[in-house]
Amino acid sequence: MSAAKPRNGEAPPLLEVVGLKKHYPVRKGMFSRTVGQILAVDGIGFIIEAGETLGLVGESGCGKSTAGKAILKLIDPTAGTVKVRGERIDQLTRAEMRPYRRELQVVFQDPYSSLNPRMNVGDIVGEPLRNYGIAGGADLERRVAQLFEKVGLRGEAMQRYPHEFSGGQRQRIGIARALALNPSLIVCDEPVSALDVSVQAQVINLLMDLQAEFGLSYLFVAHDLAVVEHISHRIAVMYLGKIVELTDKKALFANPLHPYTEALLSAVPLPDPDAKRDRIILKGDVPSPINPPSGCRFHTRCPYAFDRCSQEEPPMQEILPGHHVACHLRDAGPAGVTAVVPGVMSAAV
Repeated sequence: MSAAKPRNGEAPPLLEVVGLKKHYPVRKGMFSRTVGQILAVDGIGFIIEAGETLGLVGESGCGKSTAGKAILKLIDPTAGTVKVRGERIDQLTRAEMRPYRRELQVVFQDPYSSLNPRMNVGDIVGEPLRNYGIAGGADLERRVAQLFEKVGLRGEAMQRYPHEFSGGQRQRIGIARALALNPSLIVCDEPVSALDVSVQAQVINLLMDLQAEFGLSYLFVAHDLAVVEHISHRIAVMYLGKIVELTDKKALFANPLHPYTEALLSAVPLPDPDAKRDRIILKGDVPSPINPPSGCRFHTRCPYAFDRCSQEEPPMQEILPGHHVACHLRDAGPAGVTAVVPGVMSAAV
């Protein structure tokens, strides 16, 4: 499903994702018979405009990273459409995807395993430029040195190897490699989760500075809401393969409309040691993506669930301007007025 409105003849967004699914078969027995499907990503949709950052958050295992890889066609999606500037790319062959690789880049989560230990970092950053025939010889070395300077590293470090750098420096090298082909969109797959807190701030600020300078767009995958709030323009909350809420960051933090979002926000630490917050403790564990619950997938843990939640899957609706949510507690009436089930959620609408 998509949370995007018709654009009435306007230019298409940089990225448009509609009904994206990625299912993995579960095989058993001597003949590897398929006995089920892991519904890692199960019908998500959103758009990202030029120069915008969309944060994608949720618990570990909810499908965030899988969604990013499917959008980039690092893995083939099971269903759905992915469009870049209005052109479908989800069905393209490897050769047909090559021009789009310049538009779409990725920064991986682990700065240690994402760099080839047998190559010096100058060759790692320059490899995309060589592969596309953009630069070579002295021009290549000059371009790589400029990329190093852009991410806060010295040009003389180009001859060193990945093991000679700290985690934060390695992630800067990964960012430089992503910038090499002047992309329009970078998928940041939890780029700071493996770094110390002080280094996290440096990398986040670097990404924001690069966005302002080059007009980059980011799909920022993370589970740290404080980081996502700092860097994102809009935030999509994901649970068990589905997006349950999508809005701008101010609206999400001030007025969460989905019980899962409400629970996530209640777990964010407050900088004031004397401040108190009512912590919402969700019951039970996250259900298996092989056999997700019927109806709303969150109903088995939701403190506000009622009969309809277990029987009918809630559609994604625009409850407030720009604020989309998939929850039976929030129903848009015929006049666009939000109906809230009495006595359940305290958030005002």
